[in-house]
Amino acid sequence: MALCLLATIVALGAVVPAVSAWDDEAAVTDSVEYEPTAAEEAEIEKGGEAASEMAVGEATVDDKIAVLEAEMAENDYVINTLFMMLCAVLVILMQPGFAMLEVGLNSQKNTVNILFKNVMDLSVGVILFLFIGWGVMYPGDFNIVDGILGYAGPFVAGDSQDLEYGFSNSVDFLFQVAFAATAATIVSGAVAGRMKFVAYLIFSALLTGLIYPISGAWKWGEGFLHDAGFQDFAGSVVVHAVGGFAGLAGAIVLGPRIGRFVQGKSNALPGHNIAFAAIGVFLLWIGWYGFNPGSQLTYSGVGNAEATTYIALTTTLAAAAGAVCAMFFGWALFKKPDVTMALNGVLAGLVSITANCDQVTQPHALLIGGIGGVLVVLGIMLLDKLKIDDPVGAWPVHGLCGIWGGIATGIFGFNLPEITTFASDGVESLVTLTRAGYIWVQLYSTAIICAWAFGTMFALFMGLKALKLLRVSKEDEEKGLDLSEHGMRAYGDNLS
Repeated sequence: MALCLLATIVALGAVVPAVSAWDDEAAVTDSVEYEPTAAEEAEIEKGGEAASEMAVGEATVDDKIAVLEAEMAENDYVINTLFMMLCAVLVILMQPGFAMLEVGLNSQKNTVNILFKNVMDLSVGVILFLFIGWGVMYPGDFNIVDGILGYAGPFVAGDSQDLEYGFSNSVDFLFQVAFAATAATIVSGAVAGRMKFVAYLIFSALLTGLIYPISGAWKWGEGFLHDAGFQDFAGSVVVHAVGGFAGLAGAIVLGPRIGRFVQGKSNALPGHNIAFAAIGVFLLWIGWYGFNPGSQLTYSGVGNAEATTYIALTTTLAAAAGAVCAMFFGWALFKKPDVTMALNGVLAGLVSITANCDQVTQPHALLIGGIGGVLVVLGIMLLDKLKIDDPVGAWPVHGLCGIWGGIATGIFGFNLPEITTFASDGVESLVTLTRAGYIWVQLYSTAIICAWAFGTMFALFMGLKALKLLRVSKEDEEKGLDLSEHGMRAYGDNLS
């Protein structure tokens, strides 16, 4: 027993020092930096290169995406700028359309005068809109009376690539100044045959430089009518009703042409060239494809392309419906089909759809244009009854149908506008107008713009009349404005 115990003690003594020695070696080993083998170093280096390549790859993908997005933005900019340039040219093409229509529906002895006025509408309009109208219509933050009147200064600012804006500022000006000239040219036909040329120049300068831009700013310059939810996509009210009611003011103050109303009875003074009038309407119809689709302001992308072509479709439907309805309605009233009624019916349909061409169904486009065709016939009859002489029907086409276009937007438009409201505690929120609210906004906004155009132009024409600058003498009117105002004939000395 004693021998066994002694043997165990000896064995433990031999084992414990061995374990202690192993622990010491391990401690020393842990404290020394590990040196990998050559094979291990190669594996580590390969892994580091792979990680580096992955990081570079991710950076390269991001860079490629950024470059691609920049190229796409540049392409969109170019496409939209080209699209707007073509639309601006089409709208300017409406000027010879108006000229041909007005010349055809008036006496040949006033042809030079009418053509001259149309040239000056665009020329004077460009200059006045550049210096005054452009800055008034789009004041930005430079408001004199917030939401009502502002002025951002003359010339086209920031004419450099602004990819976020979507197209060139220069082409934006060209498109908008063509609209301004259109508003002025509408009046030319209403006052044809008896207005002094100098008076017309004064009127044209004031309308394109100030009157049209102010009311235009109330909607398109994000003024108070815009904030109220008023919708006018391409200008049934903002452009056409302004021109129509300015023309009505001029026709009233000027009085009728000599021989138009004799002993209280209406006496038609037919135009001298219906072919010119028809060609003019066709040019206007073509120009409207710049007027309405161009107001989309962009063509790049599937959504914009579809919207633009749909606008062209509704525009076409309304024009056709206006022509057909005006023809049949006039035929029923006067017992014979009258081509001038059909021509004005085309324009009536176009004006009526201009405010809402982006947001009505195809059946509604036909209905809106058809009602416009009926209204233009009724409007011509109303002026005749009131003994107001409007040689081309400017007010029935642009004024009356401009009103209808504004109201029809509220009735049929499927885009109910959202307006910003403020609670008593100042919290801002968006509220969608009800259908009744939408119609109400369209009604009073249309009335405000029409009253503005008629009131300001009536005051101007009355002032010119008081200064004896408005109307030519009886002798000059009978001679014709071509000779009395400009000393020339349009068709040669052998024609009167």
